[in-house]
Amino acid sequence: MTAGRSELRGRLVLDDRMAAGAADAPDADAGALPIIAPGFVDVHVHGWGGHDAMGPPADLDGMARALLRRGVTSFLPTGFTTPFPVLHAFAERVRSWIPVAPADGADPLGFNIEGPFISPARKGAHNPAFLATPADVPWSEIEPLLEGLRLTTVAPEIPGGLDLIARLRERGVRVSIGHSAADLATARAGYDAGGTTTTHLFNAMSGVDHHAPGVAVAALGRDDVYVELIADGEHVDRSLWPIITRTKPGDRLLLVSDAIPMAGTGDGRMMIGGLDIEIRGLRVTLVDGGALAGSVIALDDAVRNLVASGVGLPAAVAAASRNPLAMLGITDRGRIAVGQRADLIELDDELRVRRVLRHGVWLDGQTA
Repeated sequence: MTAGRSELRGRLVLDDRMAAGAADAPDADAGALPIIAPGFVDVHVHGWGGHDAMGPPADLDGMARALLRRGVTSFLPTGFTTPFPVLHAFAERVRSWIPVAPADGADPLGFNIEGPFISPARKGAHNPAFLATPADVPWSEIEPLLEGLRLTTVAPEIPGGLDLIARLRERGVRVSIGHSAADLATARAGYDAGGTTTTHLFNAMSGVDHHAPGVAVAALGRDDVYVELIADGEHVDRSLWPIITRTKPGDRLLLVSDAIPMAGTGDGRMMIGGLDIEIRGLRVTLVDGGALAGSVIALDDAVRNLVASGVGLPAAVAAASRNPLAMLGITDRGRIAVGQRADLIELDDELRVRRVLRHGVWLDGQTA
């Protein structure tokens, strides 16, 4: 399969990069061919398999290995709203870990921080005690976070929000508009200032009120803006997915997991950022108040769910691979093309991950 086109029969010649390819191989048995797709890229994931992105290096190792088995070949370990000393330590820990990240795990592309510059009115599951206002935070607190920071969420309406978006964009950091109560004009100003994408569309943001449109309308109404979708059926009702896919250009939809550290381990409870979280099935909520608090899906689940909703497989795969890479400005992977890095996945007929090719080395997937 090639990203952006319908499925094609063919062969690939691989080492650590894709060396050659041929479509419509004449002697190929179509019934026996596996589905080959670009490896998935999760730019918003807080943990997996009991491993915490904000934990020690052993947790980052475990998270990377667990994600790879679900077809995620590249990712951004994602922090959340905590005091600045904790964020500084997280950033330094990930920076130090990246050069020694395991070869049998997903490849870290840097890191993401969701918060702390978000709206108290749309904080979701973030601890209100740790929220910050850009106008009140000296740049000396932000500067230590920048090396390796690829993406961060900012609410444009909070004091200093627009200036922070512009300054981060100047430093090469992608800014996601989210956890925001902004009106339509302010949301548009956030994207104009340098906002590139949108944190978990419809969740923790002003929405589609016909008298008071907000961030969701600004995001859906602009062809240059990316939007994240958590396609678990809990965060956004499935009846709304066609509105997103019919509104946004195909190359501006990003599937993300927003997975919490307990994802993949079953029901239970844990503390995140000082808040008590409960997992029941696919639903993750704060014990106090019931707000949604992340997900327990991986990107292979999201792709299957999107395809089941009627989206074509190439478009669903692009939303989980090529599109997030394009949002980050990364061009060496995410497509099936000569010269691209050989980060690929093999899917069975039910779109479950059978094998993962990570930089030219095959590893078993997790099909169950």
